[in-house]
Order: sequence, then structure tokens, then C-alpha cells
Amino acid sequence: MKTQEHNKGELKELSVSVEKDVVEAFERMAENTGYNLEDLVVIALKRFRASHSDFEGKKMPNE
Repeated sequence: MKTQEHNKGELKELSVSVEKDVVEAFERMAENTGYNLEDLVVIALKRFRASHSDFEGKKMPNE
């Protein structure tokens, strides 16, 4: 996963309010892993999106 590049295409800013403990956990994760905070958030969002493609109205492969 360290070799994957994130945020290399066209970027668009997203501003959200998140629970303090979640932000602090991501800050610790960034410090402990060497990833920057933005990359960690993108990784988390991409994983959520992959797991919940139905939220985008896409059909699952076996449907």
C-alpha cells in the first residue's frame, strides 16, 4: 500500500466537520505511519466507496 499514490489527479477541496476523536486518531495515524493526513483520509474514503458502491447506484457484479 505504501507504493500507491493518492491525490495525483485533478483535486477538489472537501470541507467537512468530523468528531474530534476521529480527527485526533487520524493525526496519530499520520504521525505513526509517515503518511500525510490527506492521503490517509483519501485511503479511508476510497475503501468506504469500494465497500459501498451501492450508495452510488451501481449494481453488484452478481446481480
